[in-house]
Amino acid sequence: MKPIQVGLLGIGTVGSGTFNVLERNQDEIRRRAGRGIEITMVADLDTERAKSVVGDKAKVVGDAREVIANPDIDVVVELIGGYGIAKALVLEAIAAGKHVVTANKALLAVHGSEIFKAAAEKGVMVAYEAAVAGGIPIIKALREGLTANSIQWVAGIINGTTNFILSEMREKGLDFDVVLKEAQRLGYAEADPTFDIEGVDAAHKATLMSAIAFGVPVQFDKAYVEGITKLTSTDIKYAEQLGYRIKLLGITKRTDKGIELRVHPSLIPAKRLIANVEGPMNAVVVNGDAVGTTLYYGKGAGSEPTASAVIADLVDIARMDGSDPAHRVPALAFQSSTLREAGQELPVLPMTEVVTSYYLRIRVADEAGVLAKITTLLANAGISIDAVLQREADEVGGEGSTQTDLIILTHETREGEMNKALEEIQKLATVLAPITRIRKEELN
Repeated sequence: MKPIQVGLLGIGTVGSGTFNVLERNQDEIRRRAGRGIEITMVADLDTERAKSVVGDKAKVVGDAREVIANPDIDVVVELIGGYGIAKALVLEAIAAGKHVVTANKALLAVHGSEIFKAAAEKGVMVAYEAAVAGGIPIIKALREGLTANSIQWVAGIINGTTNFILSEMREKGLDFDVVLKEAQRLGYAEADPTFDIEGVDAAHKATLMSAIAFGVPVQFDKAYVEGITKLTSTDIKYAEQLGYRIKLLGITKRTDKGIELRVHPSLIPAKRLIANVEGPMNAVVVNGDAVGTTLYYGKGAGSEPTASAVIADLVDIARMDGSDPAHRVPALAFQSSTLREAGQELPVLPMTEVVTSYYLRIRVADEAGVLAKITTLLANAGISIDAVLQREADEVGGEGSTQTDLIILTHETREGEMNKALEEIQKLATVLAPITRIRKEELN
């Protein structure tokens, strides 16, 4: 059978990894796919760098539209990133009748519904395993391996930069700013790390997993997003003493009222496997009604781990190219005719409606009656306390200190009720600093 011909848009870290892995493992990939897969054309603004990677094995051009216009190209692999030109090129490739593989989670989280609709109308595939958790095949697991299940929830460490930072803060007792600079020096964080440290990158990925898990459109604009910039080594230390570790989690959950879609730091019991995922590694936990809880762990970024996912998508396309589109695995797991409209039946809940438990750190005056006032306000709001830890004043502020920290763990409550209670507690004259609130996820 004629090899499938691939055009690569962008040959940076992931693009060069894709080219190299495909060359190295060509024989095994051909045996699995049933036909060869060849990158025959590469577009990159830096044509000299591109030629240094591919040599004479592929034609190199500076204009991506030359690749799309080539009638011999069967699949376009988009590795440019971003929302702008990448969207235009992907839609043009679809309009030209070409299958698309992309690692662009930002593009799909924001414009996925439009892109998947265009692909369905044209009868081509859009594959995006590399868009979530790098080399971990979580998209395939959700779309295919767990298709018998009613997915209950998905929770993941899906940003390696933030996980590296939190791991270093815990192990070395350093504050966020210090570790961020180290992460940048080592290449784990970009020069502008905003998307990572503010949780945006994780929210893009959580949005895609939510759509696949629950058969809803991609709705990034409805996600609650909170990063790690306000976390301190103090809270990481206290969490450890209480038997928890703090991780940035992307969470999506099915409830009676709708879907939770949120990214924020979370306390996780240290005994959970996912709590022990350290450094730049990723992990995703999926809970289904039939299978129970499953864990997917591995490298979430990097040249060859991400290339592994890109090539897996190319193999799927090679196997299915020419098949009846109605018999292919749908882009979002559910047949397009059965996808719920945004807000229909399973709306994405506002954060005030989310029910979870909490870690509170309250800096207070070290005097009698303070704890009683705070617990009374929590009780009045219907919030039940799970545990209380009071630090010695000397430990918090040094010898002779008149301040101390109260650490309170609560049982589950609605976020809106917690907001009201914290507003009242903050007004107390004996509360001396803004209250730290971190959500707590048991992941049972």
